[in-house]
Amino acid sequence: MRLKSKITGFISGFLAMPAFAESGLEIIGQPVADGIGFQPAATKLARDLQWLDGMVLIIITAITVFVLGLLAYVILRYNRKANPVPETFTHNSSVEVAWTVIPIVILVFIGAFSLPVLFDQQKIPEGEVNIKVTGYQWYWGYEYVDEGFEFESFLIGEGKVLTPEVELELQEAGYTRDQFLLATDAAVVVPVDKTVVMQITGADVIHSWTIPAFGVKQDAVPGRLGQLWFKAEKEGIYFGQCSELCGKDHAYMPITVKVVSQDAYKSWLSAAKSEYAGATQPYNIAEASE
Repeated sequence: MRLKSKITGFISGFLAMPAFAESGLEIIGQPVADGIGFQPAATKLARDLQWLDGMVLIIITAITVFVLGLLAYVILRYNRKANPVPETFTHNSSVEVAWTVIPIVILVFIGAFSLPVLFDQQKIPEGEVNIKVTGYQWYWGYEYVDEGFEFESFLIGEGKVLTPEVELELQEAGYTRDQFLLATDAAVVVPVDKTVVMQITGADVIHSWTIPAFGVKQDAVPGRLGQLWFKAEKEGIYFGQCSELCGKDHAYMPITVKVVSQDAYKSWLSAAKSEYAGATQPYNIAEASE
């Protein structure tokens, strides 16, 4: 099974990837050195999540500043020098009502915005493209359910060390050394502005399929089918990683998704059907996009 997977993966790498490089797809969703923010949002789900994160961060910052200010006031106003005779009291009804009601109001406010975002993620629409994803130790399998073919996707650079040979593989696939440990020999290809529904499962242990720029993450649990969906709004290349600790090579289980035009997708789909049926043929997405 693994040998077959590697063979199909290498075939896909040498045929499909250069075609995408020629098409000039921009690499959009990838980690940035020393970055502290989100990747650019490529779906409505991701935009909503990032907006929600920003809103909650503002609330958290305001609460933190208020509490620190209150502590500073108490330290300065009621220290031994400023207040040699301490006050004595048993309770304060107004304060107790305030510290009960205000947190409830804040939580209700946050929930009013966060629940719709959660429901949008969990309400799975009808897919225009349906893909079954299976996590293995330590690679991914993809089945285009409506099209009748499947393939496996492996990290480029099996030795997990950036050697000249691995760098050459990356270049042949249309990448640079900066995409080492991110790029795979075969990518998930989907059309722009189309609803993609994925069924996620695991073949051995629990994995997790994640693309940060899409705002999606779903555990791949053996014996169960989870679902996620996204609708990418911009053509480009997006990277992700397995996000559930799954064994010694967990860190070497990347995900590559290429969002292309509808014409390019049709071209890739036609060639992929022939390729994974055993009869390979060259194709050029750049020409299909013209």
